Amino acid sequence: MGDDAERSAIMVVASRALAQRAPGWLRVLGNGLLDLLFPPRCPGCGRVGALFCHDCQTQVELIPPTVCGRCGRPVTEAGLCTACRGHPSSLDGIVSAAIFGGPLRAAIHSLKYGNNRALAAALAGYMATAWRQRAYTADCIVPVPLHASREAERGYNQAALLARAIGPVLGLPVNEKLVVRHRATRQQALLSAAERHANVSGAFACRKTAAGLRIVLVDDVCTTGSTLEACATALAAAGAASIWALTLARARWLPGQPAPDAP
Repeated sequence: MGDDAERSAIMVVASRALAQRAPGWLRVLGNGLLDLLFPPRCPGCGRVGALFCHDCQTQVELIPPTVCGRCGRPVTEAGLCTACRGHPSSLDGIVSAAIFGGPLRAAIHSLKYGNNRALAAALAGYMATAWRQRAYTADCIVPVPLHASREAERGYNQAALLARAIGPVLGLPVNEKLVVRHRATRQQALLSAAERHANVSGAFACRKTAAGLRIVLVDDVCTTGSTLEACATALAAAGAASIWALTLARARWLPGQPAPDAP
């Protein structure tokens, strides 16, 4: 990227960040002007003028209705998959909206690493639909937290952005303060399943009681489920009545196989 292009990109990011802090009417006006001057570009195909274009949306592979009752992986028969049988979990189950691949993979990377925060609202609809189809009940939404150092480096927590977008749609409050990631961990992307589990074990803690709460734990992608499980363990220890995880996507792989190119 040349110096001029890089400066323009920085200006857009900074301007959009400022616009989000403005009053409602001014935020709409400011974002409209920014879209006019710097139109959005679809991360899936590069089309100008769309956050996530219709053609790319049609390529999103939604999770089929028959899934494991706990981990949420697609299965041929209802019930628990082989991996979940006989293995206790702090999670009641995992609901994912789509398979991590194709244009959705590019969109998640743009949200997570490209500072494309506006994508959260566009992608959250998939998650809200998936949750409604299961007809579960909950009291609040809790985004999986980043460690303070990671969030400071990135500038935001993508799980929190998704949670804020989903909350009003589902009519649920979002609690971003209940769980803290008190230990910095390595990035999960290049780790094996066993390494992922060890990496996040004991990394989370609750700041206060969660007694009796029915919680929806939100994250962007589920690969092995290790991060969700570690976070749920902290919530269960704080007294949560139920803990369901809700993710935008899940990786297409099975235990015992190499992890895919994960986010």
